[in-house]
Amino acid sequence: MIGVVRTGDDVKRTKGTRYPGGMSAPRVTTAPKVVAVTELSPADLSGLRPGDELLLLNGRSPRDVIEYSLLVDEPDLDLVVRRRGHDDPISLRVAKEPGEPLGAEVSSAVFDRVRTCDNHCEFCFIHQLPRGMRRSLSLKDDDYRLSFLYGNFTTLTRFTEMDLERVLTERLSPLFVSIHATDPDVRADMLRNQRGATSLRWLTALLDGGIEVHGQVVVCPGRNDGDVLHDTLAGVLDRYPALATVACVPLGVSRFSHESAMRPHTPQEAGVVCDAVAEWQETFLTAIGRRMVFAADEYYLMAGRPFPPARTYEGFPQHENGLGMARAFEAAFGGDERAALGVRPGFFAAVDGAPAAGYRAPRALATSPSPPTRAPIAILTGEYGARVLGPLVDSLARDDIRLVPVVNHFFGGNIGVSGLLTGADLTGVLEVQPAGHRYLLPDSCLSEGRFLDDLTVADLPRTVEVVPTDGLSLRNALEGAPVPDAVSQRVPVALGATR
Repeated sequence: MIGVVRTGDDVKRTKGTRYPGGMSAPRVTTAPKVVAVTELSPADLSGLRPGDELLLLNGRSPRDVIEYSLLVDEPDLDLVVRRRGHDDPISLRVAKEPGEPLGAEVSSAVFDRVRTCDNHCEFCFIHQLPRGMRRSLSLKDDDYRLSFLYGNFTTLTRFTEMDLERVLTERLSPLFVSIHATDPDVRADMLRNQRGATSLRWLTALLDGGIEVHGQVVVCPGRNDGDVLHDTLAGVLDRYPALATVACVPLGVSRFSHESAMRPHTPQEAGVVCDAVAEWQETFLTAIGRRMVFAADEYYLMAGRPFPPARTYEGFPQHENGLGMARAFEAAFGGDERAALGVRPGFFAAVDGAPAAGYRAPRALATSPSPPTRAPIAILTGEYGARVLGPLVDSLARDDIRLVPVVNHFFGGNIGVSGLLTGADLTGVLEVQPAGHRYLLPDSCLSEGRFLDDLTVADLPRTVEVVPTDGLSLRNALEGAPVPDAVSQRVPVALGATR
């Protein structure tokens, strides 16, 4: 158990369209499409329908769902919509209280163009995807808006003065920034972009403006580990002490990587990273009163070391990025409901109308098969997840539960997290498993009901029960208690998914 932001392909330009009252659209804009309307909401009562394109809100054409949410926060909206089957735009009047939700969800987060990444990082996982996968998985963004909405990490190499002004004015916080190295030359070399040497100046400006920022260092053996990692953390303390957290996460290398310099950590190298983080945690504690830097759970698994105590994660602020996830899972499995429900969802900004994409996307509806009530139970999980779940399952002292680790042949390399399991690899394992057993599958390997290879649960050769990826839900499933529908859970991709 222990686990791409989509943007609409159907947005259109409205150049040349004339609206009621003689207003014309901006020369280049896009129109958010309504995909859902809540029954009896102000949107519903005004006559707004799914499929309508919102051309103007109180005379303005929003550029993204953030601006849209600010506009719909106002009372008494005047909408201009384009509706299929109508030649001319339609005017709608919405009566609502200030701050009352409009009750409409739109199709995409960004109505102009997603700001794509112009770095060429040799460790980028998107470059390690095989051909033929759906286009949304290959969208490589470097957009601060998606950082705010979905927790995507941005390098700030395409950030501008206008962006800074907007972030500070609208208080778009928290944001998530890829640091990788504080040495300008090392960072530019890693990003393969000369702007990487200077773009962290925006990080200073954001922190000075009171924006909460979480940082990340993807540690690549022979590139930014060892002395460079120590120099980076020293640079963080010296120049960016207001950062909320810094995650040290390992390089993921799939069998599709074409970068000869990129290789997985050895167990000894993983241990060195754990030691460096522990050393700097003490330094940060002394200097600023908090640990700031944390190592991803994979490092302790690779090094064969125990995870740090749960209290040292200081509330699990980067839980979704695989920092302390195992300890939180363990606590929740043991019955601590606060560990299951109290992890701060730092990646999720509450924006009315924002589409549930990326980490916010629904995983899958919980299935309700009817196996024999005393059927043996098999827990499907990735190789890393099996090492976390093994002691927990053993503690139950039950002989009817077994773990079924699934090797990731699809991606290969050092990819062992549950969140990157594919339907093809699960099929290969389930074909040789006995019929009539209960098979529990973490929802973290699904997005909107599909695996990364586009297969669905229905394509698997055995019926599986999809369980939300948290310790309490797994414990309830093992004990036969009801678990929440996975579709309602905005759960993270467990133990370090794509970064």
